Amino acid sequence: MRPHVEIIDEVDYIWHRDEFVGAEGTARQRHLAYDEEDGSVSAKIVFDTAWSRPGGVHHAETEWFVLSGEVQIGEVLLTDGGYFQTPKGVWCPPIQVKPGTEILFFREYGDWGFDITDTNGDHVRPDQQLTIHHSAQEEWVTVELGSPMRFDLGGTPVPGLYIKMLHRDEATGFYTRLIKAKGGWKEHPLAHHPVYEEAYCLEGGFEYNFGTMWPGTYFFRPPLIRHGDFTAAEGVGCTWIVRCDGDLVDWYTDDASIEMHGNGTNWGPDLPQTLAPVLPSPVRSRSVGEMADRSYQ
Repeated sequence: MRPHVEIIDEVDYIWHRDEFVGAEGTARQRHLAYDEEDGSVSAKIVFDTAWSRPGGVHHAETEWFVLSGEVQIGEVLLTDGGYFQTPKGVWCPPIQVKPGTEILFFREYGDWGFDITDTNGDHVRPDQQLTIHHSAQEEWVTVELGSPMRFDLGGTPVPGLYIKMLHRDEATGFYTRLIKAKGGWKEHPLAHHPVYEEAYCLEGGFEYNFGTMWPGTYFFRPPLIRHGDFTAAEGVGCTWIVRCDGDLVDWYTDDASIEMHGNGTNWGPDLPQTLAPVLPSPVRSRSVGEMADRSYQ
């Protein structure tokens, strides 16, 4: 299991060389969360040069979400908001990537292995296939229609949330989707889930008990971690890409509060060097610019 990460701005991570196999071109990746046991990873990847790879099969469930740029997969051109998912062993068409393209990359239940071939691998379920979406061209669906598992304490669908389903495994419930909260959307009870939940903020802003999210912030939350008292930014709301390793059931805790009180001793308005920015930001890693591969600076 990947460790609990809550919350981190992706710029706090160092760059690593990409883990692609059988490809031509240069790319680099920031590990948002990494499972050292089985090789699962969530990462931001930047393609510094033109990049290509023949068709073949991955050793893990694999997903790409295009943040910017162009990805050609087979005969399909993906631009901003483009997405594809290939189950383990399902044939993935040849890929070509334009220089400067940025993606979110997710690899689940396996390592970076990739076999160049023109057929499916062994043990592929009949229902498994390549999934492709042009999410920027798709309509938002209200959560009560697109995700019937999500209800408030009274059994009434929670208003103000919208969804674009990108992938769902019918056998396991594992899913990836875009979720948007309208500006000013609030939900107060603390929640926890029987499955893990991870999210990367794409647009807008969001406040909750662990802090403030803005574009580029990320969390990976193992099962049973309580979180809540949500408020989406006024006017702009918030949009995330969200993944769970099963159906997301909300277990709510009402009348709960998480509060911290105290008086600053060596920080505050009388010490200008400690004044917070308009948006609170995570502590910057001391390793940035020191341990990173300087060819990427």
